Amino acid sequence: MIGRLFLLLCTPLALVGVADERLSRFTFSEPHMGTLFKITLYAADKDAADKAARAAFARVAELDGIMSDYRPASELMQLCKKAGGDPVKVSADLFAVLQEAQEVARKTDGAFDVTIGPIIRLWRKARRTRELPSPEAIKQALAKVGYDKMKLDATKRTVQLLVMGMLLDLGGIAKGYAGDAVLEVLRKHGITRALVAAGGDIRVGDAPPGEKGWKVGIAPLKNPSAPPKHCLLLVNAAVSTAGDAEQAMIIDGKRYSHIVDPRTGLAQLGRRSASVVARDGVTADAYDTALCVLGPKRGMPIVDRIAGAAALHVHDDDGKEVSATSKRWGDFIAD
Repeated sequence: MIGRLFLLLCTPLALVGVADERLSRFTFSEPHMGTLFKITLYAADKDAADKAARAAFARVAELDGIMSDYRPASELMQLCKKAGGDPVKVSADLFAVLQEAQEVARKTDGAFDVTIGPIIRLWRKARRTRELPSPEAIKQALAKVGYDKMKLDATKRTVQLLVMGMLLDLGGIAKGYAGDAVLEVLRKHGITRALVAAGGDIRVGDAPPGEKGWKVGIAPLKNPSAPPKHCLLLVNAAVSTAGDAEQAMIIDGKRYSHIVDPRTGLAQLGRRSASVVARDGVTADAYDTALCVLGPKRGMPIVDRIAGAAALHVHDDDGKEVSATSKRWGDFIAD
């Protein structure tokens, strides 16, 4: 989700430590999906690195053109224009993301729901005007929200939005999918040792030469620029953090998050963040949002049921940071 907490690289990333691999480290960055995508990779030479990075960013740009809710011409927005009508044939990428989104929605009882678009539009307006949405406006928007109102047909690869006026928002899952796609492109170019960072989403491949993994730090709740309190060691995995550090708003003296509960239409109050480690980016990206909405008591058991996943939830309690972790969180802590 755009605006979530940034993940910080712990000091420093490994230098090349295996002479016979003769790999060098290269870093590239480009703006996409409303944030900065940064790719760090190890390649035999600059030409190989440049070629792979260009292909990777081209893939991200392609996905942005498919999944953006800011671009009227995107495939996503064209689908939304047909809400209330017949099933629509969609691209393999869009169908894959929506299929994953529906699975997460079912497992979290709707705490993550990409049909949340009408509610998100209300809170974007509130951020601009500094006026809360009215109860009536929220009620009207909620009538167009609900993952049960979106029907997928895997055989025909079609999507049907059952209610006119429905709007999909992939801000809580698209960057994770893009991170997975970037690693896939890099692998096709013979590069397996890589890290992709996009805001609060990080996806890593094989470990840097001479290292056990990539060290990734999670930004503190109140000061994202401060040294991380939690440092992870990841290999062929992803970590994503959702929180309100970047897009919180103060209205009538209360701090409202940009993270909204799809079931109530209400933005969360107070400071909190959730970080999820998973085997792929699309899973980590979706479940961190769900964990923020559900809270640790209801959310951690769900994370514990996901193979290879772990989570950290942090919230502010009268000025004190209170944290909770899932069963496997300790498996990823760097020494």
